[in-house]
Amino acid sequence: MEKSGDMADLFGDGDSDTATGGSPRSAKGKKKAEKTVTKKPSKKADAASSGGRTKDSYSAKDIEVLEGLEPVRHRPGMYIGGTDERALHHLAAEILDNSMDEAVAGHASRIEIELDADYQLTIRDNGRGIPVDPHPKFKDKSALEVIMTTLHSGGKFGGDAYATSGGLHGVGLSVVNALAETLVVEVCKDKKLWTQTYERGKPKTKLTDGGAVSNRRGTTITFLPDPQIFGAGARFRPSTLFRMARSKAYLYRGVEIRWSVDPKILKADDDTPESATLHFPGGLGDFLESLLKNRKTLTHTPFAGEATFPGNAGRVEWAVAWPVDEDAFFNSYCNTVPTPLGGTHELGLRGALTKGLRAYGDLIKNKQASKLQAEDVVGGADIMLSVFIRDPQFQGQTKEKLSTTDAQKLVESSVRDHFDHWLSASPEMATALLEHAIERAELRLKKRDDKQTKRQSATRRLRLPGKLADCANNTREGTELFIVEGDSAGGSAKQARDRKFQAILPLRGKILNVASATADKMRANQELTDMIEALGCGTGDKFMIDDLRYEKIIIMTDADVDGAHIASLLMTFFYQEMPGLIEEGALYLAMPPLYRLSQGGKTMYARDDVHREKLMETEFKGRGKVEVSRFKGLGEMPPAQLKETTMAPANRTLIRVTVPGQHTDDEKIEAKATARLVEQLMGKKPELRFNYIQEHARFVEDIDI
Repeated sequence: MEKSGDMADLFGDGDSDTATGGSPRSAKGKKKAEKTVTKKPSKKADAASSGGRTKDSYSAKDIEVLEGLEPVRHRPGMYIGGTDERALHHLAAEILDNSMDEAVAGHASRIEIELDADYQLTIRDNGRGIPVDPHPKFKDKSALEVIMTTLHSGGKFGGDAYATSGGLHGVGLSVVNALAETLVVEVCKDKKLWTQTYERGKPKTKLTDGGAVSNRRGTTITFLPDPQIFGAGARFRPSTLFRMARSKAYLYRGVEIRWSVDPKILKADDDTPESATLHFPGGLGDFLESLLKNRKTLTHTPFAGEATFPGNAGRVEWAVAWPVDEDAFFNSYCNTVPTPLGGTHELGLRGALTKGLRAYGDLIKNKQASKLQAEDVVGGADIMLSVFIRDPQFQGQTKEKLSTTDAQKLVESSVRDHFDHWLSASPEMATALLEHAIERAELRLKKRDDKQTKRQSATRRLRLPGKLADCANNTREGTELFIVEGDSAGGSAKQARDRKFQAILPLRGKILNVASATADKMRANQELTDMIEALGCGTGDKFMIDDLRYEKIIIMTDADVDGAHIASLLMTFFYQEMPGLIEEGALYLAMPPLYRLSQGGKTMYARDDVHREKLMETEFKGRGKVEVSRFKGLGEMPPAQLKETTMAPANRTLIRVTVPGQHTDDEKIEAKATARLVEQLMGKKPELRFNYIQEHARFVEDIDI
């Protein structure tokens, strides 16, 4: 299994071959956590514990049990998916989901969201309020303190307090508390106000009786994310919070959400309102119409509706339109929680639409309808889907994918009946939709028939002796193409590779910056031409991911500034000319070591200066003189070492290059921001780069000259 690495590249957070529970950010917090988890006994302790015990021994003393909320602060990525901006806003989503659960259960009708000038967030509802009476199991603590400080505690495990809810694991509020620098909770219950303050998950005050209150009920949470976890510059983004609030209001018609933000933190180009009251009686149908605006659609009315599942198992609401421009999205939710990675409820809707349209084709004797698949029917469609079910099962605490098996069957059967009636009610509209889906199916089948991976022909076309050292496998599965800088590094890589599945393409120096080059210059550039021919999948509007000749494309450059520059130029090329390759998750960065540390028979490799110092303080501490050598480049690294450290799947570290998706509004906005950043850093206008450097220079800690 390949090891995973952390790296924030030009286009966002790096993803690696294998997932990790950690996160690339909050390095300072992590160092502290790592020191706490593993305790290294002193020499005196070694001698005292057991006479023959050596320094490298491993015993029960080395095992530490994390209690309370300590695991959350040590490994936040396991609970909120990382420490980046998306994870930061996940804290707000956790609190808002709790208030929405109160509303969906019929106990709250209003939720207030306030973001003040210090980026402190307040979420208030008029629900029942968190219980404050002593907990029967922990008699010295209130139920409120148990919920705030104990993982897997809450009122949503049974079916009595909530029929359907988005909070399921009992960790949401406690995780927010653990990752907040300060958090204040106010509970108005039985005409009495209760208050308690926390800092980084620990109570700073006892539960305080604030006296009698009238005409007020519910829970108020005010918190500030911890800069030790998310970084000193981490801030809530008003536009993201507002979209989150608006989507919740669309998802449940019975709630009114009141939004407000301090105007001081709104940027000039931010169209987020200072205040707004969000209430949409039309539900998802209203939401879809607001997104479509004046776009033309294949059907004059969207397919929208709602249905209750049999046996009081929940309900489903949907809205589907087929715009002519085919600028598609599929936004799905479960118990008001966004599920950007889809899940079983999406499969149910896809099945209902596909089977329904096939059945209509059979009804009108159109034999071509039998070849329809889900991608032909829902591809190019704008879809909103929301389900409310009991005890939903998600993949992970971040709840990005629904895995409840019954949801697929419930959604498919409920939506299918309504879709059949909708098609039958307007034969002209149904026929237009069927013909559109059949056209998409024919195009899909044509692409499949035309798909050919011409590995031998690509090698002949290059006609560059030694340029492309191809692999032996004839199929794409499991193959890798290493793009390396220089013939010297290419020679070492060719000797270090596994010829069965690893190919080598050396490039001469720095390639053309495609972000600032003309199309004529690109066509005339031999290095780019060689690379395009070797990949075999075309560029621009002729790009076909099915024609890609390798499963992984790995950029392997020296571990220095020049190497980083070449990697940036290559990533820019792929981002501009082959974005589908990145979206497919096929582009990676190799992580060759910069240092070799050896002492006696022990040898280890360090990625950079920080990693070298860490190894010196841990693996080689107190062991005498350590020989440290720095690799000047991949070409000077012996093939055996290059294979061991950088190319062998069992030992290497790969960073997957990623770009924001196009599923949710947030992802689309993030994708546009990424495009602007690439243009700013790599484009034709040097003044934009100069402004960026001036604006971000204060964040630079080390300069490699």
